[in-house]
Amino acid sequence: MTDPNCLFCKIAGDEIEADVVYQNDDIVAFRDINPQASTHVLVIPRRHIATLNDLQDEDAKTVGSLFLAARDIAAREGIAADGFRTVMNCNAAAGQTVFHIHLHVLGGRNLDWPPG
Repeated sequence: MTDPNCLFCKIAGDEIEADVVYQNDDIVAFRDINPQASTHVLVIPRRHIATLNDLQDEDAKTVGSLFLAARDIAAREGIAADGFRTVMNCNAAAGQTVFHIHLHVLGGRNLDWPPG
């Protein structure tokens, strides 16, 4: 299922170009156009799911796959050993601006806590 008005669905469907760093049948990962760290990659499912609140029990494998992809991306990008952060925002008050779930993979600099 895709949403014809969703930016990330269009990226996943190759309608909009992105700097893709990882992909398989279920997932696409690409560099964020407004990076908050030296490495900032967004990992998305190809299937449209608007927010974490919209997840169903059967989506557990999809969400797990996002994190496994994040692990592989961190290794490929050379940030795994030093450390990296994964973040998934849910709804506008938490900073979600594109309503298609996406996992941020951030690294390449020291990341303070709390994040802000």
